[in-house]
Amino acid sequence: MQAIRSLFIPEWSSNVRLEGKTAIVTGASGGIGKETAKDLAGRGARVILACRDMAKGEQAARDIIREVKGAKVVAKLLDLADTKSICLFAESVYNSEKALHYLINNAGVALCPYSLTVDGFETHFGVNHLGHFFLTYLLLDMLKFSAPSRVINLTSVAHNIGKIQFDDLKSEEGYHPAKAYAQSKLANVLFTRELAKRTEVLGVTTYSVDPGSVNTDITRHVPHFLQNFVKTFSYLIKTPAEGAYSTIYCIVTPENQLLTGGHYKDCAKIESCRAGQDDATALKLWAISCHMLGVRWR
Repeated sequence: MQAIRSLFIPEWSSNVRLEGKTAIVTGASGGIGKETAKDLAGRGARVILACRDMAKGEQAARDIIREVKGAKVVAKLLDLADTKSICLFAESVYNSEKALHYLINNAGVALCPYSLTVDGFETHFGVNHLGHFFLTYLLLDMLKFSAPSRVINLTSVAHNIGKIQFDDLKSEEGYHPAKAYAQSKLANVLFTRELAKRTEVLGVTTYSVDPGSVNTDITRHVPHFLQNFVKTFSYLIKTPAEGAYSTIYCIVTPENQLLTGGHYKDCAKIESCRAGQDDATALKLWAISCHMLGVRWR
């Protein structure tokens, strides 16, 4: 089993230190986000755990402080389904932090029953894409001030089957959770691509990351027969710590060894699907996202 597992889950490590650096990890109360925050704290970075559930977020902070000697972590409230919460979070960051070097847009929802965010967006698109788009927009000045800095957007292999339904982004004409999820994950890749073009000259680089198949509670809405399948073949599924490898890789690897706007998996650059490389679609998505959020981002 271990030999087979090694084919699907490459080992990776780095001893790069991050003293003097500050990072934000969304969705850091558990899973990949918590393991990412723990790794960064272990490297000496100050880490803000951006969490929708503050009880879980504060517990995650206590866990990391207990497990990592000298860890500098703090939990802050962030609900990506509510633009008002995103604004309050960004304001808190500007008030409490002197710099921001890494923004890890890790949080996400998957295969949810149909619902809308506080602002009336379909939940997958609203949380996975628009929430992180808006958060990045609000924190860009701090990222520019702290340059060189990096934005990491977590996506999924599901982006390969995604299609941006520009005429029905709220899924009002028909809803399928897998299609909605795949659309939001393709949006993450396209956002990364367009953001890279706009921020590289500012010293802000950006990467989309597919963590692979990881055992986290994001699968809670997956049908039971698929959950049983995952349990049966668990030796092919990454732990949350292993799922964080590619994110950490895109944080600690020297900039000249990475391609801004690139897509990464298993600590290596790979090609996204053809739709994820469509510059015209990326630009259109950017413009519509700004319109939906009521912002001007040139």
